[in-house]
Amino acid sequence: MSEERFGEFVAVRRHEQGHVAELVLDRPKAMNAVSTEMARSIAGACTALGEDREVRAVVLTSTHERAFCVGADLKERNSFSDADLLRQRPVTRGAYTGVLELPVPTVAAVHGFALGGGFELALACDVIVADRTAVVGLPEVSVGVIPGGGGTQLLPRRVGAARAAELIFSARRVEAAEAGELGLVDQLVEEGRDREAALELAARIAGNSPVGLRAAKRALRLAQGLDLRAGLEVEDAAWRATAFSGDRAEGVAAFNERRKPQWPGE
Repeated sequence: MSEERFGEFVAVRRHEQGHVAELVLDRPKAMNAVSTEMARSIAGACTALGEDREVRAVVLTSTHERAFCVGADLKERNSFSDADLLRQRPVTRGAYTGVLELPVPTVAAVHGFALGGGFELALACDVIVADRTAVVGLPEVSVGVIPGGGGTQLLPRRVGAARAAELIFSARRVEAAEAGELGLVDQLVEEGRDREAALELAARIAGNSPVGLRAAKRALRLAQGLDLRAGLEVEDAAWRATAFSGDRAEGVAAFNERRKPQWPGE
């Protein structure tokens, strides 16, 4: 496994087997609170991952034992003028959209606190794996703002408008068991197994066609909010992008020859 640093607080680990990469939040002294510097590093790491054709799945992880990410760095923001806050906005947006727009499947490995912007980073992923210590929530209205990292848009798409409204308006924290029941997380595992389980899932995902994975994710994302007829057109375009690819030819050949595919990735 190799590791590349993006600033002081973010790392990318590329696993030697399986085409899986980890996007690692590594600001343990602040429980991964997202500062301006850290946001810029997350965006930079996502750009690098998006351009790496060897990567087929990404797992978002944390090095802190008791937190995935506690959200925005409010200590930093306490010193901001209005002009400072306005200048920071595109930087922070770049971090959240960077994760959201990764072209390959993404899995968040959540333990401990995933609050505010921290939970929004998880929501930007395709699948959320959480252990029994997880506590999630969007408490922004309790400090005078709103979820600004995608929360007001991603949460209702996951749990419905009314449930999202209750959670955002109340600013309440939700512990792991209830989070699983409500669909705030997708897979609950025993304490300490979130990273392991997320990596296992990512490895299974990465065993499939890289062309197919990127096209399927594109179809899933682009068709959200469209009516069925328009969504099926999005799907058809994604199908056409795979149907005449080298991956499709290899997949069919491998199936008929009863062997593991050797994906060309094109």
